[in-house]
Amino acid sequence: MTLLDIMRSASVIPVIAIDDPEHAVPLAKALVAGGIRVLEVTLRTEHGLGAIRAMSQVEGAIVGVGTLTQPEEFAASRDAGAVFGVSPGLTPALIEAARSSGLPLLPGVMTPGEVMAAREAGFKQLKLFPAVPAGGVGMLNAIGGPLPDVTFCPTGGISIETAPAFLACKNVACVGGSWLTPKDAIQAGDWGRITELAKAAAALRA
Repeated sequence: MTLLDIMRSASVIPVIAIDDPEHAVPLAKALVAGGIRVLEVTLRTEHGLGAIRAMSQVEGAIVGVGTLTQPEEFAASRDAGAVFGVSPGLTPALIEAARSSGLPLLPGVMTPGEVMAAREAGFKQLKLFPAVPAGGVGMLNAIGGPLPDVTFCPTGGISIETAPAFLACKNVACVGGSWLTPKDAIQAGDWGRITELAKAAAALRA
């Protein structure tokens, strides 16, 4: 699957931070059971790579790595089983790491200038981040005029209530969000609640 294929197969990509490695597999299974297959596991905790390794073994899961900020994280994430990467921004070092590792990258951008710079570097699938502070739906519609060949996954400040407006934008393939994996549900092992949240998110595509 190409990065665009992955984005189009997801209504919402959950942004996941794993604090306890024992939660990785049941969380992935709960999300997949609810129809959310594309999972972004961030490197915000020490368990990120281990969680990617474990979740990538869950049937039906398409696991990516999030919060890529250092070049050396690309190959390590790829070797752990990640099939795509997400970064909060884009630098020359990250561009080179993406190319050398072969890990498809969804880089973060916030302004039209950053969108143009990313496109010049060969990236046409981008993450608008942080989406709501960056201008939200209005910004996406404005960018779509002069830069119609760029496809976005807006992330940052989006909820189940506001997601439909973002998904209605012509240049949006999916959205990112952390509301599918509330910490209290994970800590309580309430996988049924997470499956229900995933079902509601998956239904946004219809």
